[in-house]
Amino acid sequence: MKYVNKAIAVVTLASSTLLLSACGDEPSTAAPVGVSPQKMSDALHAVMEADRAIYTKKVIARLVKQEKLIKASEHWEDEKALPLPAQMFRMGSERVAENTSDFSYSLISAWPINKQNEPKTDAEKEGLKYIEDNPGKNFYKTESLGGQAYFTAIYPDVAVAAPCADCHNDHKDSPKTDFKIGDTMGGVVIRIPL
Repeated sequence: MKYVNKAIAVVTLASSTLLLSACGDEPSTAAPVGVSPQKMSDALHAVMEADRAIYTKKVIARLVKQEKLIKASEHWEDEKALPLPAQMFRMGSERVAENTSDFSYSLISAWPINKQNEPKTDAEKEGLKYIEDNPGKNFYKTESLGGQAYFTAIYPDVAVAAPCADCHNDHKDSPKTDFKIGDTMGGVVIRIPL
């Protein structure tokens, strides 16, 4: 309880300070308050990457590969199977698009199984090349699409478990069939309007 009271006191003091500083007649010289597009994008990606890795390792790898209780399939609805990690990712992206225009995200690849996941913009092409040439690095750029400026970030999409590489290597439409765990298989694109 002692720590809760201290936390409440700190929040109250901080809130009071913000309110008082906002009430003055003088223009503020303080730095703008907020989160940079890069920090927001990095945070969003951290959540996306964690969710996708956990689904791949704890659900797909365990239930499909190890225990063989159910299969995962791109035709999961017809076959009563689990959706593939990329499909879960896309469904999440579509759901976000229904609810907000504050950001968008997608998967792209230089070797897409699904042609809709090819890079389309110059920034996407440049970003994919950058993350392939610079393992573990992210790509950031401002681009204009339809007259709107966007902060665009591209993060490496890495094969975190055997099912990632196996699915791509075994798929009849895959243009690349030698992926291994740890390989960059494409990129996660996050766009934030400016």
